[in-house]
Amino acid sequence: MNTEILGIIAMFTVTLLLAIPLGKYIAKVYAGEKTFLDSIFGPIEQFFYKISGIKPTTEMNWKQHLVALLTINLVWFLMSMAILMNMESLPLNPDHNPNQSADLAFNTTISFLVNCNLQHYSGETGISYFGQMWLMFLQFVSAGVGMAAAVVIFKAFRDKTTTQLGNFYDYFLKSCTRILLPISLIVAGILVFEGTPMTFEGKDTLTSLQGEKMEVSSGPVAAFVPIKHVGTNGGGFFGANSAHPFENPSYFSNMTEMVAQFLVPVAMVFAFGYFIRRRKFAWMLYGVMTVGFLMLVIPNVNMEMQGNPAITKMGIDNALGAMEGKEIRIGAAASGFWSIVTTVISTGSINSMHDSSMPLSGMNELLAMMINAFYGGVGAGILNFFIFIILAVFISGLMVGRTPEFMGKKIEAREIKIAMIIALAHPFLILVGTALATALPAFGAATLNNPGFHGFSEMLYEYTSSAANNGSGFEGLGDNTLWWNISTGIVLLLGRFLPIIGPVAIAGLLAEKRFIPEGEGTLKTDTSTFGLMIFAVIAIIAALAFFPALALGPIAEYFSLH
Repeated sequence: MNTEILGIIAMFTVTLLLAIPLGKYIAKVYAGEKTFLDSIFGPIEQFFYKISGIKPTTEMNWKQHLVALLTINLVWFLMSMAILMNMESLPLNPDHNPNQSADLAFNTTISFLVNCNLQHYSGETGISYFGQMWLMFLQFVSAGVGMAAAVVIFKAFRDKTTTQLGNFYDYFLKSCTRILLPISLIVAGILVFEGTPMTFEGKDTLTSLQGEKMEVSSGPVAAFVPIKHVGTNGGGFFGANSAHPFENPSYFSNMTEMVAQFLVPVAMVFAFGYFIRRRKFAWMLYGVMTVGFLMLVIPNVNMEMQGNPAITKMGIDNALGAMEGKEIRIGAAASGFWSIVTTVISTGSINSMHDSSMPLSGMNELLAMMINAFYGGVGAGILNFFIFIILAVFISGLMVGRTPEFMGKKIEAREIKIAMIIALAHPFLILVGTALATALPAFGAATLNNPGFHGFSEMLYEYTSSAANNGSGFEGLGDNTLWWNISTGIVLLLGRFLPIIGPVAIAGLLAEKRFIPEGEGTLKTDTSTFGLMIFAVIAIIAALAFFPALALGPIAEYFSLH
C-alpha cells in the first residue's frame, strides 16, 4: 500500500484511539467527578473564582447561560479592538508592525472571537507579538465558550426534568484549564522538538545562496500553533499558516497537528454519550459523522494524488500528484486529507493552498463547510448536529404518525421553528453574501485575481468559510478591503451566535418538559435506521440549498478542464 495512504490511516486511527478515553475524561470534568488533574488545576480555578467573585456552584437556566456568554464576548470584543488598533504604542513589537485599520481590526476581532480566524492580514507584517499573544488568548476562550455551550445540551438530557443547567463560567473555565491547556502543552512540546521557533526576538537577517540579504520572521510560534488546532481555531502565526515550515516543519509535525485538530471534536461526541449515559447513541452519532467525512475525504485524497489532467495533457509528469500550492515535505495525499479535516471540523488551518486544489476537491471543501455538522468545532459541532437530530426526530414522528419524542421529551412546534430558523440561516448567510458580492462587482468581483468559474468559487468560499466559522480561504481573493472586512464580519457574528443561541434554547425548553419514559412506540434514536434518517436530512438540506451555487463554481470549472 502507498506509504502516504498508510500515514493517513495512522492519523485517523490514532485520533479514534485517543478520542475514546479523552471523551470519558471530558464527561467526568463536566460532571464534576474526580480526575487526575484536579490537584493541579483546582487551585488555579479557585484563584480565578476568588478574584472574579464568581460562585461556580450557582446553577443557571438556559437564558442566564446565554446572557453570560454574550456579555463576556462583548467585553473581549472591546478589549480586542483597543489592542489591535494601538499596537504601535504597546510592547512586544520588535518589527514595528503598524496598527490595524478600524475595519480590519473589526474583522480580525470578530473572527478570533467567534472561533473562525478568518485572517485578512499576514502575521509577519500585520500584527505585533503582543497582538499575537492576545489572539492566542482569544483562541483559548472562544473554544472554551463553544464547549461550555455544548455542555448545556449535555446537562439538559442527563437530568429528566430541570431548569438548572449548571454554571456557564464553571464549564467555560474547566474547558480551558482541564482540556484545552494540557493538550496544547503536549503539542507545543512536540513542535519545539521538531523545530518550531519560540522567541520574542525580531526578524533575523540572513544571506541567501544567491548572496542576497533577506529577513526571516519568527516569534512565539510554538505557543500559538497548538491552540490554533486543539481549539479548532485555525489562525496562522504566519500568512502561509501550516504550509509555513516554521509552523509545520516536518511530516511528523503535520501528523501531530492533524491529530490535534481532530481529537477534541471527536472526543466531544463520545463525551456526550458518557455524560448522558447513552454510549450507543454516541457511537451512532460518530458513525453518521464518519460516513459523511469519508464520502468527502476519500475522493479528495484520490483526486489530489491523481494530479491535474490539464498538466498531464502537456506531457508533464504528474506522478507526485497535483502539487501546485503544496509542500513537498507533506505531499499530495496528506494535503488532500488535511483539506477535508480542516473544513469538516471548522479548524480552517491549511497545509496547502486550497485555491490550488482540483475543482471537485474545492467543491468537497465547500460542502464540508456548507454541511457544517460532521464532527464540527470543539463545541459547535455538537450544537450544529443537534439541529439535524431535532429535524430528523420530527420527520420520523410524522412518518409514523406519532408525536415526535427525543430522549423522553416531546418535540413541539416551538422547538421545530427554532431548529428550522437555524438550519436555514446557514445557507441564507452564505448565498445572500455571495449574491451581493457578485451583483456589486465594484466591491466584490473587483478584488478577484481569477475570473470566471473559479473567481465565483473564491467569493462563495469566503462567505461559506465565514458562516461556518472556518477561516480557510481561496486566497486568490484580495480580501483586506472595507467590503470584505465588514460583510464577512457580519456573517461571522451571525454564523457563530445563531447556531449557539438556537440549540441552547431548544435544549433548555426540552429540559423543562415532563419526562416521558420510553414505551413500545418510542422512536429508538440510537439505531442505524435513525442514523440513516439524520444523514438523509443533512444531505437533502445541503443538496437543495447549495447545488445551484456549486454548479456555477467548482462543478463548471471541473468540466472546463475535461
